[in-house]
Amino acid sequence: MAERAGPIGRAAGCAGGLAVLALLVLPLAVIFLQAGEGRLPGPAEYAALRFTLWQAVLSALLSVLAALPVARALARRRFPGRRLFVTLTGAPFLLPVAVAVLGLLAVFGARGWVNDLLGALGLGSIRIYGLHGVVLAHVFFNMPLATRMLLQGWRAIPAERFRLAATLDLPPVQVFRLLELPMLRQVVPGALAAIFAICLSSFSVALILGGGPRATTLELAIYQAFLFDFDLGRAALLALMQSGIVVLAALVSLRLARMDGSGTGLGREMLRWDAPGGWRRGLDAAWLLLAGLFLTLPLLALVLDGIGGLADLPARIWPAIGNSLGVSLGCALSTVALSLALSAPMARWSEGLGLLPLALSPLVLGTGYFLILNPVIAPGRLALPVTLVVNTLMALPFCLRLIAPAWARAEADHGRLASSLGLTGFARLRWLLLPRMRGAIGFGAGIAAALSMGDLGVIALFGSPERETLPLLMYRLLGAYRTDAASGAALVLLVLSFTVFWIFDRLGGRDA
Repeated sequence: MAERAGPIGRAAGCAGGLAVLALLVLPLAVIFLQAGEGRLPGPAEYAALRFTLWQAVLSALLSVLAALPVARALARRRFPGRRLFVTLTGAPFLLPVAVAVLGLLAVFGARGWVNDLLGALGLGSIRIYGLHGVVLAHVFFNMPLATRMLLQGWRAIPAERFRLAATLDLPPVQVFRLLELPMLRQVVPGALAAIFAICLSSFSVALILGGGPRATTLELAIYQAFLFDFDLGRAALLALMQSGIVVLAALVSLRLARMDGSGTGLGREMLRWDAPGGWRRGLDAAWLLLAGLFLTLPLLALVLDGIGGLADLPARIWPAIGNSLGVSLGCALSTVALSLALSAPMARWSEGLGLLPLALSPLVLGTGYFLILNPVIAPGRLALPVTLVVNTLMALPFCLRLIAPAWARAEADHGRLASSLGLTGFARLRWLLLPRMRGAIGFGAGIAAALSMGDLGVIALFGSPERETLPLLMYRLLGAYRTDAASGAALVLLVLSFTVFWIFDRLGGRDA
């Protein structure tokens, strides 16, 4: 096989690696120094830590428990629209968090559809704010992820084993005990650990649905230390605590998220002869229907409410749209550039370095940059550039996992021929690699742009009325009880997020 990277590739890889390392290490070092000057954790910090861990535990458990029957029904049933349903389980990943929370409020909030129905039936209303609201939002985001992870586990069971079970006329209970339960013992711990790690970083959800001191996460406490107290030492201490638990959870997740496999087969499509009709078929249909309603009703409510709120949008929505688009497009370009630089050497260190941001929190990085900039310049003046940098780091792991394998495939297939023709450096990148990586680059840029468009994390620390993004404007409208205008802003944000993703994905080509 041809050498992966020439001198230019190695230089680009080293430059990209050093840039990522500096952007990650510098804010963490400043946080560590600032926290060392602060006080030790007190009751308020430990209370935020307990709530952060408790809501993450509940969210992970409920997400996986809800995903189990849905994934099993998808694994053993074939029905029209099944592929569309599986695609739907990937939609929350691209959905802006603040938009999804607003959709949940439209369904489960004080004036939501559920409370209207309960009122019509003469029953008491429910409150979405507090612990149960945070957990509900996390289940909305992570139940589809758990479904996809569990469904992959079911697909890994060779179809020949189900054929043998049908030949032996094993009842469904025995099929579950002998084939499915061993797989679940391997997959479920990793799914729980991964979702637990994700739910530790839940700033937008806690900010909108937290509901008071008893429902304060570490990230929300960092935000409050900045906004209300301007206690930089306490903010740094909380950021250090947040980094510690997120890194630990990420390491545990990587350790557990391994599957030894369920044996080898011939790669045939898995046909389930153990899927009887009757009440079992009805139960599977009920689980799929409930999951579909849970995922689509908030979006439907958001669209309906947003259309009515478009007329109430303030004039400052246009600068906010411009700021969001600028940050989103800049994030897409910088993330792709860093991913290409780290993919060039294709070394273990470059791949590991690119995945390192998964173990950190955007708000923690924002805290570090705030501490760096505050003695020199008003941090609000650099709100948009800092938001772009942090969003780039957060999107880098996803983009790198798409571009690096595409680069490796192109080199494996055509690297020898390119070397024999003397293609090196930028000529090799232009004529050999980029045409064959176009799909991966477009898809990765779309993900980075959509994630950055809907981010309400760092901008909440730095943002000012002159430098608002759409998520920040939506949150401020919601805080001013202008719910109709907030719904309109959420609809605009939703449309723009999916539009930028579609454009980049389309530019990448149909193979993306």
